[in-house]
Amino acid sequence: MLVSQILKTKADDSVTTVKPSMLISEAAKLLSEKRIGTLVISSDGKRPDGILSERDIVRALGQQGGGCLTKTVEELMTSKLITCAKNERADDILAKMTEGRFRHMPVLEDGTLIGLISLGDVVKARLMELSMEKDALQGMIMGH
Repeated sequence: MLVSQILKTKADDSVTTVKPSMLISEAAKLLSEKRIGTLVISSDGKRPDGILSERDIVRALGQQGGGCLTKTVEELMTSKLITCAKNERADDILAKMTEGRFRHMPVLEDGTLIGLISLGDVVKARLMELSMEKDALQGMIMGH
C-alpha cells in the first residue's frame, strides 16, 4: 500500500500547522482541543520548518519545569524532519517510524506539505491489506 492510499482513507486529511512563534502553552492547548498528537511548524503554512509532538512538550516539562510553557514552539520543535512522498510504500514508512522512534511523518510533494500520516494510520492500512490478502487466499483455497 502506498502513502497516497493511506491519505485517502483518513477521515480528516487536513494538517494543523502553526507559526514558529507560537508559545508552547498555546500549542498544548491546541493539541488538546483538536485531540491530536502533533503540530507541524511552518512559517508559510506550506513548507514544514519542524514538528512538535505532545511527547516533546512532556519531555520539556520534565526537564525544565513549567517555565518551558513560555518558550516558542521553534525552541522545542524537531527541525531535522524525516518526511515521505505519496508514492512511498507503507512498509518502508513503518520501518522509518519504528527505527526513528517517532509517530508522525509529514508527506511532501515538491517540498510542499500535502498531508501527515501517523503510525496508527500506517498500521491500520497494513492490517486492512493483510485482511484482504487473507480473504483472497481463503477464496482461492475454497475455489471461489
